[in-house]
Amino acid sequence: MTTVALLANLAALGYALCYLAVCFTSPWGRCRRCHGRRSHRTAIGTRRDCRRCDGTGIRVRYGRRLIDYIRTEYRAGHQ
Repeated sequence: MTTVALLANLAALGYALCYLAVCFTSPWGRCRRCHGRRSHRTAIGTRRDCRRCDGTGIRVRYGRRLIDYIRTEYRAGHQ
């Protein structure tokens, strides 16, 4: 039973490390609201620029924000 839990933890750790590597090498991802199309339909059916990505279609990944936050806190603590 312990080996199953250990394998599950190792798999989760491997997935997290791979995601952080992707965030480090490619910090931009598609916007989740407009799906990278730069605009979305409103409730009345007209098209409007996406407010989340400012009409660019890309946003900073959550993992990259975490990396930047940790880096900023580390540098602030060592000044």
